[in-house]
This record gives sequence, C-alpha cells and structure tokens, in this order.
Amino acid sequence: MPLFARLLRARGLDDDEAVRRFCTPRLTDLHDPDLLPGIGAAVARLACAVRNRESIVIYGDYDVDGIAASAILYHVIKAVAPETAIRIYIPHRLEEGYGLNTEALLQLRREGASLVISVDCGVTAHEPARAAREAGLDLIITDHHATPAAGEPLPEAVAVVHPRLPGSVYPFGELCGAGVAFKLAWAFAAHWCGSKRVGKSIQQVLLDMLPLAALATITDVVPLVDENRTIVSYGLRWIRDTKIPGLRALIEAADLMDADIDSHKVGFVLGPRLNACGRMGHADDAVRLLTDAAPDEARRIAKRLTALNRERQQTERRITEQATRMAEDACMTGDDCRMIVLAHESWHAGVVGIACSRLVDRFSRPVILMHRQGEVCKGSARSIEGYSIHDALRATASYLTSFGGHDAAAGLTLPAENLEAFTAELTKHANARIDVEQLTPGLWIDCDAEIDELEIETVNRIGALSPFGRDNPRPAVCIRGATLAESPKQIGANGKHLTLSLRGDGGRWLRLIWFSAGSFAADLAKGMRVDAVIEPKINNFNGRTSVEGIVSDVRVCQP
Repeated sequence: MPLFARLLRARGLDDDEAVRRFCTPRLTDLHDPDLLPGIGAAVARLACAVRNRESIVIYGDYDVDGIAASAILYHVIKAVAPETAIRIYIPHRLEEGYGLNTEALLQLRREGASLVISVDCGVTAHEPARAAREAGLDLIITDHHATPAAGEPLPEAVAVVHPRLPGSVYPFGELCGAGVAFKLAWAFAAHWCGSKRVGKSIQQVLLDMLPLAALATITDVVPLVDENRTIVSYGLRWIRDTKIPGLRALIEAADLMDADIDSHKVGFVLGPRLNACGRMGHADDAVRLLTDAAPDEARRIAKRLTALNRERQQTERRITEQATRMAEDACMTGDDCRMIVLAHESWHAGVVGIACSRLVDRFSRPVILMHRQGEVCKGSARSIEGYSIHDALRATASYLTSFGGHDAAAGLTLPAENLEAFTAELTKHANARIDVEQLTPGLWIDCDAEIDELEIETVNRIGALSPFGRDNPRPAVCIRGATLAESPKQIGANGKHLTLSLRGDGGRWLRLIWFSAGSFAADLAKGMRVDAVIEPKINNFNGRTSVEGIVSDVRVCQP
C-alpha cells in the first residue's frame, strides 16, 4: 500500500468521502447553524433588537477567541443594519477576571443597554445572568466551554447557544467561541434576509469573517477535524487578502505578507500578538484593531501589540524558569506527585497560563500557576491528554472562589489560606487518575516508511492533510534500521542542534535535522543502524528542492 494511503488509514480515513472531506473540505461541509441549541430564540431576539434600534452590547473574552468572536458578530450585524447601536465590552483580565461580571452587566444596563450577547463565555454564569434579568437586561449566551454538571440548570437567559448542551443534535461539539459566534451571525443574516441564501454582499461579509474564525480556532487549540478544518482551511486561504485593515496590519507587522500563513504561524506569530494586550493590560486595542480601526490607526495598534508581545515573552520566560525551580524544589516533578500547583507574588496573572503550558511540555503533568496578591490566588491551569482539569477543579470546588474552562485548560481563583489544602486535595485527585506511564511524553507515529518512499511528489501530497494542530498532528513516520551515513554534526548556537544523514538499504540517503539534541552527538556515530521517527518536509534552498526530515526521536538498533 502506498505511503499516503497508509497515512490516511492511520488517521481513520478509509473511504472516499471521508478522505474528500478531510483533504479537500468545502464550504458546503459546514453544518447548518439552525441545528445549534438555542439559536432560534437568540436570532429572534437579536433581530428584534436591531429592528427596534435597541442598544446592544457584545460581551467577549479577552483572548483571541473572545476578541475574534466579538469582531465577527459586530461586523455581520453592522453589515446587515449599519445604524445599529452596538458596541463591544471586554472585561479587564486582572481587575474583573474571566466571564460575565455582575457589576459590569448592571453598569451596561445603567448606560442604556437592553440586550447583551456573550461570546466565548457565560454558560455557567448563573448569578450574573440572574442579576441581569432582575435589572431588565436581556441576555443571550453563546459559549463552548464546559457546561454545568449533569442535573444543574443553565443560566437564566433569553437563549443559551452551545453545541454540547444536553439534548443537542448539532453534529459537531468542538467549535471554539468564534465558531459559535460565526454560526449565530450566519443564522441571523439568513433570518434577516428571509432566506438561507443571503444576498451577495452579506454573503461576502460572512466569508470575510472566516479568517477571524480560523485565527480563533487555531489559537484556542480545539480539534482541527470536521467543520473546524473547513473554517481553518478557507480562513488561511483568504487571510492575506483580508478586507479588515487591522488584520492586514497585524500580518504586515509580523512580516508575513509574503509568507505561507499556516496554522503554525497563526498559533505562534499572529495569535500571541493579539493575546498580548489582553494578557499585559486590556484587550481594547485588539478589539479596535479587528473592528473599526482605519489603516493608519491599525498600523499603530499592530506596532504596539508587537512591542507588548516582546514584553510578554520576557515575562513568560522569567515565570517559567522560576516555576521550574520551585516545582523541582517542592518535589512536584516525580512519579509520586502528578500535579504541579504553585503561586507567587511576582507572577503576572495574565501570563501564567502560557508558563503553565511550558511546564506541561517539560514535566508531562497538569500544571496550575497563580498570581498571589494579598489574600487571593488567581491563575490558570493546563492539563495533559486523558485528564480533565475542569473535572478536577469541579471535584475540589469547595476550596475555590470561582473556576471555569474545559478539559485541557481552565482559570481559577481561591483564597490564599486554602492554597495548601487545595494543593494536597488536587494532587490526591491527580495521583488517583493519572498513570505513571502518562508522565512520559508520548510519541505519535502514523506508520513505518522506507527512505525510498519519501519522494518529493509524495511529501507534497502529505501536505493535503494540513492544517495541522490538535487531533491532526503533522504526519510522523518511523524509518527502521537505516544506517548513519556519517557522524552527526552539531549546528546552531553552542551546537544546540544536530544534522544527521541516513542511508536506506537501497542506497538512497536522507538529511535530517534534530532540534535541541546537540547533547546526543557523542552517542551516535557513522555506521550505526538506527530507528528514526521523523516528520517529512520539503526543503527549498538555493533553487534546489529536496526532501528532508525533522527528527522526533532516534533509537540505536541493538546488534
């Protein structure tokens, strides 16, 4: 069986229609938004508010998902009814925290708002929803985070739009917040036009929102399968031709106008710039950038976000290094402690989430890092595959003031006096549910391959499996029993990386790069037979095109 066919089979793609939908998604593959729970009531109330010229507020989260979701809904409503009195409210990460805030909702009501639409938050906000209702403020909640526990009611709202509500018939439950907002915008436009076939101008505005939805889908690390692939595939295809001046300015500031913008560049170059202002201060600049900023203003904002992102990177490195030392000193990195929980007065609450991810990568266990300010600890959690951090927080909720999120990531607040007991109870919970084997990083291998199979045409074809991300990693193959054609060479600053040359039994050789593996140079020598797990890629250099591999791991074959 050809290599590409083996890769498809390894990913469960073994019939023609599944392969077509995965490799060449179409816009018609997007699911009907009318299937989403609560969307009918949400659309009807929104249309009524627009028709009656009510004051509408979109209440979003301060990350890329919340900002993009807010911008999508804003642009579509404005396109349908330009005179609509609508604005976006994003809470301050440090002063107000995540999600719907009772005082903020009451203040919006005092300022004349009659309808608030939450995006990327609100599905567990019972008290804020009750306060809004009592104040005469209508609330539509759109969200994708973990829903209330079984048997618990939903917040009191005109509508709750969420793909995974009990009884939902929506075919796909893994949309991000911007994906849900896009579906609401689509359903609203169809309702307003009186037909599922909206006018060409409105249709174009909806299509123009796909790059924003793609940004959010990638940066929120939801699975890149099903309709998320359609959103991301088309969003990336059209992102450099965006009609949103702010998004174009962001791409220019990142020096990507002439680049192939893929999921990696979105996740590690564009996304962090948008996240930076919400992490280091307030997300208003990012909202302005993706909504009403004219080209000159957009370039100024994009430049500020780039500078803020550099500051964020420095802060992140400092927290990560300090947290690593603290975890090791507290004996939280061994097999008998399968959870890291730390707090410190100097840590920036807006950056600890990224530092959490760094420690998860290093120690392969769930991590919670918090900023300790006086009598309150507030921070973020990240988890590993197979362990729901949201369920863990729910099980220890008696120690917490508040929490929210999903299986892989969450936010939390607790009294500092509870920190020691919370840590002990959460560690006990993790130790009982995480096997020791899960503390060792996994290595994804799609299938075995021979060097002779890695031809340019085949490796180019593998690109059809992109965009890559959660639940769809870059294809990795294992080359077994190949010979090191020469001793490895250390490259990069201080010889941090290695280059290897592998020769197959047929005589063909393959150049490999093994990042951050310079210390293994002395363990490998010319003539050794090895197994190597690699990600095949195309290298274009000096007008020459060739296949090479990025190494995930190497094992020396025993004689």
